[in-house]
Amino acid sequence: MSDVGAVGAMLAESLPYIQRHAGTTVVVKYGGNAIAGSDGPGAVGDFAADVAMLRAVGLRPVVVHGGGPQISEWMSRAGIEPVFSGGLRVTDAATMEIVQMVLLGIVNPLLVTAINAHGALAVGISGQDGGVLRTVPRDPALGRVGSIVGVGGAVIEALLSAGAVPVVATVGVGEDGTLYNVNADEAAAAIAVALQASKLIYLTDVAGVRRDRSDPSSIISRASRSDVLALVASGAADGGMIPKLQGCVAAVDGGVGAAHVLDGTVAHALLIELFTDGGIGTMITAAG
Repeated sequence: MSDVGAVGAMLAESLPYIQRHAGTTVVVKYGGNAIAGSDGPGAVGDFAADVAMLRAVGLRPVVVHGGGPQISEWMSRAGIEPVFSGGLRVTDAATMEIVQMVLLGIVNPLLVTAINAHGALAVGISGQDGGVLRTVPRDPALGRVGSIVGVGGAVIEALLSAGAVPVVATVGVGEDGTLYNVNADEAAAAIAVALQASKLIYLTDVAGVRRDRSDPSSIISRASRSDVLALVASGAADGGMIPKLQGCVAAVDGGVGAAHVLDGTVAHALLIELFTDGGIGTMITAAG
């Protein structure tokens, strides 16, 4: 088949998926590892073009982003050694300042600008805006790390209804106005449930969920929530994948249609996963 024919076939293949997903909400978590693993700003541009494409064909995309590698880099520049406990960053006052600076001042504007370069009306917000992410302290030993106790979905819905693409930085707010560092995987799942999204998609730097974490060829294309819980219980999932899998389970348990894990460093991975028969990553549903 010629290149032109292949493109035509792919476009024809995408049509029923576009029709099926039109009007639905899709929450996309763009991880700091996906950003760091991308081959320069062009790859972020590919992601931004995908998001703009989703909006153009009638979906309602919401972007939730982390920034772990970028936060660690800026902590090192400031002479602060990153400390983790149970996969979460121990966040004292100085670290929280860097978290705010990186998420709100660097990563969020980067993504908003990139999406808007493709014609979509992206609007950057933080979990602290309008109580989008309401939090309580998670553990005194972790400092200012928050657990989500509520999602202000009305703020995000208002932006979606206005035709905008919300881009959410995961800084949460406590009842007394204190700001907290929130795990972005957890935040994406909570937002997806609050919006009753059709899809929750984690873009990271691995090709999907592996049956054997040491074997890159053991990617699972489709799994149920019980399959995922068994993988976590058996130790088959590594530390970085566990919160994503937990988020997938929480999402489908909360009414989200399906959750996906895929390699965000692959050009146009988002479109391939949503609009082609084969997909590119792992899809997780409530039942097998």
